[in-house]
Amino acid sequence: MTKKQKRFYFLMLLILGAGLAIFFVLKALEEKIVFFYSPTELIEKDINTNQRIRVGGLVEKNSIYYDKEGLEVSFIISDTKNKIKIKYEGILPDLFREGQGVVAEGTIGEGEKIFYAKSVLAKHDENYMPPEVKKIIE
Repeated sequence: MTKKQKRFYFLMLLILGAGLAIFFVLKALEEKIVFFYSPTELIEKDINTNQRIRVGGLVEKNSIYYDKEGLEVSFIISDTKNKIKIKYEGILPDLFREGQGVVAEGTIGEGEKIFYAKSVLAKHDENYMPPEVKKIIE
């Protein structure tokens, strides 16, 4: 075997190894990826009800309702075109309020247009809005 052939086989083995490493990393991350949707995209697209997703928008005025018996809260978010009802059980972030941008992560109910959130994220100051939400609102 010549020096040129050895170098060729070594490079092919290196490329194959790198390709396999990238494949396994992407395969491992596949289940951890969470897609982001606006209320309009959520209504228009056929989304798997078992798939964990994020939905973002502005909290509608006079739409926040707290359950008197527990930590359950429901509210409506909008992207100025469509609205979707969010149900969440837990403690909301301190900066959560009407008219503010939020991102909720969870699943959509089967056969219904209610989003069941596992976590709710609120903006952290007056100037910040998640880039996806800002792009959708504009």
